[in-house]
Amino acid sequence: MNGIAARILELSSPLAPQPTGVEPVLPQIDGLRAVVFDVYGTLLVSGSGDISLTSGAAHSDAATDALVACGLPPGADGEEVVSRLKATIQADHQRSASAYPEVEIRDIWRTTLAELHPGQAAANVDVDRLAVEYECRVNPVWPMPGLRETLSALAAAGVPMGIVSNAQFFTPPALAALAGGDWDALGIDPRLCVWSFEHREAKPGRFLYDQAVARLAERGVSAAETLYVGNDMRNDIAPAAAAGFRTALFAGDARSLRLREGDPLVGDTRPDAVVTELRQILTILSLADR
Repeated sequence: MNGIAARILELSSPLAPQPTGVEPVLPQIDGLRAVVFDVYGTLLVSGSGDISLTSGAAHSDAATDALVACGLPPGADGEEVVSRLKATIQADHQRSASAYPEVEIRDIWRTTLAELHPGQAAANVDVDRLAVEYECRVNPVWPMPGLRETLSALAAAGVPMGIVSNAQFFTPPALAALAGGDWDALGIDPRLCVWSFEHREAKPGRFLYDQAVARLAERGVSAAETLYVGNDMRNDIAPAAAAGFRTALFAGDARSLRLREGDPLVGDTRPDAVVTELRQILTILSLADR
C-alpha cells in the first residue's frame, strides 16, 4: 500500500448510509454481460454526497488543517484559502473548451499555493498529500455496505466491471484501500475505468460514457449489454442511457441520491432498475442464487 492510500485510511472512519425511503425495482434484465459503476455515492458512502469538487463542499478549517498537516503555514485564513481555491477552479473551467470541464486538483493546489506563498515557500510541499488531506476532511468516504461481496460475486461470475466517475488521482487508491486490498483484489478492470481528471472532462457530459462504450467494444461487449449503476439521475442515469447503457439508479444513501426532478438534462429518462443495496445488482443479473 502506498503512502497516499495509507493516509486515506488514517483519515477515514466508518460512515453509514442514510435511509432514502425508496423502494427497489429489480427486474431481471436478460443479456447483461458487464457492469460499470459510479464511485462517490454508489460504491463509496460520501459524506458530502459526491467528490468535493462536484458537491461544492468546502470548509475553512479543513483547508487550514490540511496545510498545517503538510508542514505549511496557511498564509491566510481558512476562508481566504477556500476562496482562492474556488477561484482557481473557476478560472481553469473558463479556459476549457468543454461544456463540462474537469480540473486536475494537484494543478489547482499548486496555483493556489503560489498565490498564498509567493516565492519558494510552497515548492517543497507534497501536493498529492495536501489534496488528500483536504478531500478527506471535506468529503469523508467509506465503503458502501455490500461492496466487497458484490464485486467478488460479479468477478466470480466472470462479469467484466468498470467505472465512469467524476474523480481525482486519489479516487482509485481510496476505493482500493477502503475495500480492503489492492486494486487487483477489486476485480475491476482498469482498462474499463474512465476517470474525469485524466480527460479533463466531467459528467454529465457524454464524453466519459462514450469512452467507456469504446473500451467495452474492444472487449466485444456493447453498451446495451452493460448495466451502468449510479446515484444521480442527471450525472449518471441520463447520459449513460443516452450512450446506450442499461441503467440502475442507486438509491441507497439519502446524502447522495440525486433524483433531479424537473431537470431538463434528465427529461423523461427513467432507470431500468432501482437498487437500494449493492447486492441487489446480482438479482438484476440473475446471479443472486449463485
